Amino acid sequence: MPDKVLVYSRFPKSLMQRIGERFELWDAGGKPPDQVFATDELADIRAMITAGSTPLGGEMMDRMPKLGVIVCYGTGYDGVDLKAAASRGIAVGHSPGANASSVADIALTLMLAAVRRLVVADGYVRSGDWAASKPSPMMRPQQGMRGRKVGIYGMGAIGRKIADRAAAFETEVGYFSRSRHDVPYPYFPSLEELADWCSVLLIAVRAGPETNHAVNADILKRLGADGYVINIARGSVIDEAALVAALKDGTIAGAGLDVYAREPNPPGELTALPNVVLTPHIGGHTLESHHAMQDCVIANLAAYFEGKPLAYRVG
Repeated sequence: MPDKVLVYSRFPKSLMQRIGERFELWDAGGKPPDQVFATDELADIRAMITAGSTPLGGEMMDRMPKLGVIVCYGTGYDGVDLKAAASRGIAVGHSPGANASSVADIALTLMLAAVRRLVVADGYVRSGDWAASKPSPMMRPQQGMRGRKVGIYGMGAIGRKIADRAAAFETEVGYFSRSRHDVPYPYFPSLEELADWCSVLLIAVRAGPETNHAVNADILKRLGADGYVINIARGSVIDEAALVAALKDGTIAGAGLDVYAREPNPPGELTALPNVVLTPHIGGHTLESHHAMQDCVIANLAAYFEGKPLAYRVG
């Protein structure tokens, strides 16, 4: 009989199909599990699948007294209270690097779209303004990518792939992270110094208390009037109010965002701005990334039920 696994976050059924062929999935559909399942049913749950950004604290863990493993579908695990899990003897797994290439691709897509004002250009053609030779200040020539200094905040698996891709556009690449890495790019000892140096700041750092609003009004000011900020990490890393203000008053030239402070509801002030390119958290949303993440989830669950160490344990 297949082992029971609670699906805690809301996922499209297609993403759980392969996992469901191996395990018996109890899908809460994103609702509190005790609203969907009886107390005695939850008491038998030993394993859980969750999205890393979904809040999951000790109180919820206590509703499943036999819970022994929390497996995050994806790289992130910022929503999981790791201390609460550790104190209860619950292992936490994730899918490190499984979607790194796809997320790096969307980072570069957003960078190019923002710097070259692709969305504005698309609207200029569709509206008929180009055919009518209607002048537009947003269509004035801008500095391209060649010779730009691109700063990467975070040099994990995703950051490395972003850096390699950015370098191919004839840019200079530098980075700041918690520690130095064996990469062919200069290291900056602080985010402030990186922002002073670069004109494009690509955020690829892991979310957590230490990175909350790390990109604030001061960092944006340091980027300068020709600066761009690209975020494919988590919305919490940017002070969203400061970003809106900087985009409005010309402190920076533009932004490209795949993540937001409150998803799926970015503030209207942000969505109304012409100098920002927005995507709906689709960085890792490719067929190959999902297959790789499912492989990690299956490997973690299989290891747990076989009494082995998790294949991809957090920490």
